[in-house]
Amino acid sequence: MLEKLAEIKSKAIDELSSLSDLRELEAWRVRYLGKKSELTQILRGLASLPLEERKAVSASANELKAFFETSHRENKESLKERAYQEMEAATVGRQITLPTGIPSAETFGIPDVTLPGRPIPLGRLHPTTQMLCRICDIFVALGFQVVEGPEVEWDYYNFEALNIPPDHPARDMFATFWIETESGQRPMLLRTHTSPMQIRVMERTQPPVRVVVPGKVYRYEATDATHESMFYQIEGLAVDEHTTFSDLKGTLYEFAKRLFGEERRVRFRCDYFPFVEPGVEMAIDCMACGGSGCRLCSGTGWIEILGAGMVHPDVLRRVNYDPEVYTGFAFGLGLERIPMLLYGIDDIRLFYSNDLRFLRQF
Repeated sequence: MLEKLAEIKSKAIDELSSLSDLRELEAWRVRYLGKKSELTQILRGLASLPLEERKAVSASANELKAFFETSHRENKESLKERAYQEMEAATVGRQITLPTGIPSAETFGIPDVTLPGRPIPLGRLHPTTQMLCRICDIFVALGFQVVEGPEVEWDYYNFEALNIPPDHPARDMFATFWIETESGQRPMLLRTHTSPMQIRVMERTQPPVRVVVPGKVYRYEATDATHESMFYQIEGLAVDEHTTFSDLKGTLYEFAKRLFGEERRVRFRCDYFPFVEPGVEMAIDCMACGGSGCRLCSGTGWIEILGAGMVHPDVLRRVNYDPEVYTGFAFGLGLERIPMLLYGIDDIRLFYSNDLRFLRQF
């Protein structure tokens, strides 16, 4: 079998040296690398050979296949270059004489077709997508897993399982798009935040849990420079034994430094969210004024970027986690707010107006 491979190689090299155009090269490729080629048949029949012979033949056959593929690629480029040079040589100095009375192309302002064409602009990722990938990469490096969930959600996951029953005043915080369902069915809606995935992940996962959830959310509210009816959020959740508030602070502090720079200062202040206890808001010192106070930070020197807190024990009980054993923290941030701060964008509507003058800047 090894002698047969050597014979195939010798024959193929002799034929390759005599090829003169791309059509002949393609026929050579089919003859020696095609499905019905001798080499392919040998590779397919390796299983019937004794073990020791199979090893030797397999190594030689695969080496020969790699050699053929490399030779084909190199000769293809060489023949292409030769064809281009022949075409160029055939057209240099060539003049076309037009019949009397027929105007030339220059008369109509037609450009010289031999000149290089105008470059085609390359597409790029939307600034929101760029920031989403950047933030997710930071948390992946910190040991989190990226998961996604449904945008059409049940009331149970969006509100009830997160300590927001039907009569809870916190529902007023969320201007909700409700979806009409048949009588007797559970209420359905467009999710107002990415927090429902906290419940969905914990229902099917045993601790330890470390996930971030990027996605679109919807609010039924008026659109202005700082509000949109559809925008992106990123939710984070970590649950394990002995997880503490210090773990929350350390994780978010590291996130802020990696995203906004090592020199950033971070501040935590108490806040209220029904599904965490205690709840906090996290702010960074203003990048424009360095904390001295300006229009961007409303004179406070600080800019809030996200809300967070320790997962409420009742939320853990709903997914059959024992709050005496497991604790966790959660956080959520509005994605568009981050590039607005980083790049000084003063109107959230620019992200979804499809204005190329804006999008080409990113």
